[in-house]
Amino acid sequence: MSDDMIAAEPVPSFDLSGRVAVVTGAARGLGRASALALASAGATVALGLRDANSDRGLLELIERQGGNAMAVQMDVTDLRQCYRAVDHIRAELGSIDILVNNAGGGIDAPAIEVTEKDFNAVMDLNMRSTFFLSQYVGRIMIDHGYGRIVNMASQGGLVALPGEISYCVAKAAVVHMTRCMAVEWGQYGVTVNAVAPTFIETDGTHAALSDPDFRNDVVNRIAALHRIGKPHEVAAAVVFLSSPAATLITGQVLAVDGGWTVR
Repeated sequence: MSDDMIAAEPVPSFDLSGRVAVVTGAARGLGRASALALASAGATVALGLRDANSDRGLLELIERQGGNAMAVQMDVTDLRQCYRAVDHIRAELGSIDILVNNAGGGIDAPAIEVTEKDFNAVMDLNMRSTFFLSQYVGRIMIDHGYGRIVNMASQGGLVALPGEISYCVAKAAVVHMTRCMAVEWGQYGVTVNAVAPTFIETDGTHAALSDPDFRNDVVNRIAALHRIGKPHEVAAAVVFLSSPAATLITGQVLAVDGGWTVR
């Protein structure tokens, strides 16, 4: 086989050079890990932060590592603020190629005790923000004929987690939203996928996982690997779904769960 024929063989690329990515909830946890990974892959990353003036550590870290980033004020429960941030990012960086809807969270309460106020707050944070931010950025992507949207779902959107019904319902909505948007927007060159992590070692899970009984139960339920995940393991999936290596993948939910949901 000639060198020319070998060179013509396509190989997967994970290079995001020249792409602009927006990551919500970027200050810590999975958002921080995803932003670092996207920057490492070559993307210019707009860091969606609840306090863009004080959460400067990640921006400085990315720049020290030779990457490009900017900090923007994006409290995802304030959609008007998010829309202004998107307009600013587009004006400064020229486009938005990748959107990672990472911001989210839940309230621990069994179904019999969930209040209307708490339920609405969880829906706003997880589902409503993901839908309307995807819609707003999706219009830009459709105009450009290219886009990658990665939603942060959860294993809780695939299986029941006792005491977390509001969160599970919200993430289940994100899962199906992902599929619906993928079907509608694929014709415009926009893929929409989701990542569904298990329990990951982050600031947000530290308190729960510090309880030895709870931690042991979680480890046992992670059926295949029997260990708690790390943020960079979820970020790797985000980079993959954002990259040219995933051009034929859309409407999918990638469970990064160590085998929890196959048990």
